[in-house]
Amino acid sequence: MANREENAMWSIFAYLLSGLLFWGGVGYGLDKWLGTSYLTLVGLLVGISGAIYLVWLRFGRQ
Repeated sequence: MANREENAMWSIFAYLLSGLLFWGGVGYGLDKWLGTSYLTLVGLLVGISGAIYLVWLRFGRQ
């Protein structure tokens, strides 16, 4: 049982980190391409929101 909970913890951590890195990177790239300064923040917010939603879908409804 402890191994299963540890795997769930690492999965949650991976969802959160990958959401931030991917969408933050997309926002950063768009900032550089378009010459803006706010899309990195928008990308980070979209990434963490999407990651929390995926965590809720996977682990919150059990």
